[in-house]
Amino acid sequence: MTTQRNALVTGANKGIGLEAARRLAALDYKVWLGARDAARGEAAAQTLRGEGFDVEWLELDVISDDSVAAAVKTVAAQAPGLDVLVNNAGIAPGYVDALGPDGRYERPPSRESVADMKATYDVNVFGPVRVTQAFLPLLLAAPAARIVMVSSYLGSLARAAGNSQSPNVMGYGSSKTALNAVTLSFARELAPRGIMVNAAAPGYTATDLNAHRGGRTVQQAAEIIVRLATLEQGGPTGGYFDENGALPW
Repeated sequence: MTTQRNALVTGANKGIGLEAARRLAALDYKVWLGARDAARGEAAAQTLRGEGFDVEWLELDVISDDSVAAAVKTVAAQAPGLDVLVNNAGIAPGYVDALGPDGRYERPPSRESVADMKATYDVNVFGPVRVTQAFLPLLLAAPAARIVMVSSYLGSLARAAGNSQSPNVMGYGSSKTALNAVTLSFARELAPRGIMVNAAAPGYTATDLNAHRGGRTVQQAAEIIVRLATLEQGGPTGGYFDENGALPW
């Protein structure tokens, strides 16, 4: 008899998170679909249940200690451990407003809002730290858990330094650079305990985050996330990848 495997995807009521949840559910994981909004979260979960998957909405606001603590209690009451954590929730306030007619990002760093940057870091950096720390007992209770931090090509300092055509999005890009550092820190701590932690770059995907300007589908974007979430023992940890392999930090 196969033991039920459990996965949690944050920010999973739409876009890449929803597709990652669908793909993990198709691999016979029970998927906890983390979302702040009850109506949207439950609607997304119902959609996946309608496709025959074992999915449950989990109320989860990654910037709230109380919300995350309550989510841990909910999962712990029904699951002995958590096999996969995908830290997908992310925001880019002001990004869409800064897109020009040709779709290029036009707001220079000198005009970025500090308030927007703080909000971005709250969700994109401190959110994954908060969620990972809170769910760590359940992750350690699983036989060999996997943690995926959903990063971005914009998080790569090497790409930014070597490519003048790369969008210069200071707030969002630097939040993903910080998330890459967070990934490496957790990976170093948890490797001796059998947990693999990696960062995934899904590419410029058509989602609400960019007013659907991205050129990739959510199906393409979810590929590397699911691959890292289901790594076999002996796979990489503390890395930064897209579907073609390792990326430069």
